[in-house]
Amino acid sequence: SGKRFFACDNVSEFINEEDKEGLINEAAAAFELVLDSLLIDTENDPNSQGTARRLAKTYINELMAGRFDPAPDITAFPNEGDGTYSGMLVVRAELISMCSHHHQPVRGTCFIGIIPTKKVIGLSKYVRVAQWYARRGQLQEELTVQIANHIMKATESPNVAVYIEAEHGCMCNRGIGAFSSLTQTTVVKGEFENMNVKNEFFQQIQMQKRV
Repeated sequence: SGKRFFACDNVSEFINEEDKEGLINEAAAAFELVLDSLLIDTENDPNSQGTARRLAKTYINELMAGRFDPAPDITAFPNEGDGTYSGMLVVRAELISMCSHHHQPVRGTCFIGIIPTKKVIGLSKYVRVAQWYARRGQLQEELTVQIANHIMKATESPNVAVYIEAEHGCMCNRGIGAFSSLTQTTVVKGEFENMNVKNEFFQQIQMQKRV
């Protein structure tokens, strides 16, 4: 169809549940070849029997679920009248993602800040959106931008900030072996570009970390 299908893209409009089962079968066969190339006896080693299929199911149904599952439903509510909220809202989301370079796990925390305009969404929806984008092959920089753009579109608010801090398996488990390494990325839009508002956002983050 000409649609891009990078590791960080969603292709759910082309995939149904039957297709997903077919992808699992195909990936399981491929993982079996990988294990063979690693000289692992998958027939006689009880710890390796069925590993190829477990890997395939983990990739399709969990680690990369954000590629194959549609975006979470988001219901927006009016933010108008006497109860209009014009302050800052900060929501915390725990994330598990995967580095698209080395397919190593990425674990971290995402903080989403918003100053609403005419619409608000349920608190859990911020978390679901963040996790949906995380569950695919990602670069943290790109992930931060994707979450911010989606929240801005869903809420029709230009005032959004996203901060992510995460540990990357490609730093911890290979190469430099930096077990205490932490990567931080930030996107600020609208009023969050104002230094006072940005400072308040990070103060809120520090308060949440103490809880």
